Amino acid sequence: MISVLGAGVAGLCAATALVEAGHKVELVLPDGTPPPVSHLAGGMLAPFCEGESAPKDVTLRGRGAIDWWSARVPGVVRRGTLVLAPPRDAAELTRFASATTGHEWLDPATLESTLSGRFARGLFYADEAHLDPVSALTTLRDTLTRQGVQTYHAPSGDWIIDCRGPAAIPEDPHLRPVRGEMLELHAPDVTLTRVVRLLHPRFPCYIVPRPANRYMIGATMVESGDTGPVTARAMMELLSAAYTVHPGFAEAQVIATGSGLRPAFPDNLPAIRQDGSVFCLNGLYRHGFLLAPSLAADLVARLPLPERTGRPAKTRPPAQTEAQPSQTRTDAPTGQPPAPHPSLAAPKIKTPAADHTSNAPAPEQDQSHAH
Repeated sequence: MISVLGAGVAGLCAATALVEAGHKVELVLPDGTPPPVSHLAGGMLAPFCEGESAPKDVTLRGRGAIDWWSARVPGVVRRGTLVLAPPRDAAELTRFASATTGHEWLDPATLESTLSGRFARGLFYADEAHLDPVSALTTLRDTLTRQGVQTYHAPSGDWIIDCRGPAAIPEDPHLRPVRGEMLELHAPDVTLTRVVRLLHPRFPCYIVPRPANRYMIGATMVESGDTGPVTARAMMELLSAAYTVHPGFAEAQVIATGSGLRPAFPDNLPAIRQDGSVFCLNGLYRHGFLLAPSLAADLVARLPLPERTGRPAKTRPPAQTEAQPSQTRTDAPTGQPPAPHPSLAAPKIKTPAADHTSNAPAPEQDQSHAH
């Protein structure tokens, strides 16, 4: 049995990949676990646009995400990404083009007629896509449930996969929180059909279309651990950016706001780290939906397959004393009183030394939008 801690994008992708590889898996959510911060993501699958500030490895690894999601969840929209800039910020568009690949220059009105006369030119990344995060994660979890994956309050597996995301920040000195804020609008007067990114030197934003004339507007990037609600400044900047793209947003209704903390390592790259029978998968920063499938595949490749071999799994000597999971199931499924795990308190996982999955150079610190 493998215990996967967390049901955000990292945990559900890991559990899905493990089940598909033939492992027996359980999900672990301690009582009172809040909704995953992944629910607030834009859900953009934009490997080429991310090349603006991320290493080439992010683009290369992220290119497989669109097919991965399309094969497992409905609603992946393959209409590309349109990148725009106001006339006064035209230099930003040129800079963005020089830092990325996979684009063509065009008149934005040829793709989105509602933008006619508003922008002279734009960049189109045809091989990008987007999805609805809540719907996608719900589908993954429902699929796991049908495959027999149960949810418990405490782990009992022979292996533990820690995918708690920002919940692990207090225990891991290598992780830092990066605050993000977003809005969801209902805008009947706007008819955008693909992701639109608006470049700006101080507060770039993106607009992600959702069904029924809803639009997700995001997202700020603040080096802060503040868990409070959306600030007035963030709301004004995001609304101003949306209005710059289309005046119809002036009459839109704000139907939801959200803020959350993204877990990030110093180089803004995710990592898989091992300490004996415990693997920690974290630090997805703003690349959750883009890189989680690739990270999950890496995890499967690194994990022994005791169910298939019939032999005890071999592990390298841990750098520190690791948790020793029990060998039998003692707690009840979610909704029934669980028995405490003998060595993991609610659960508390020792953090292994960093072992990043990419050898690419670290990106510069970014203050722009996030996934």
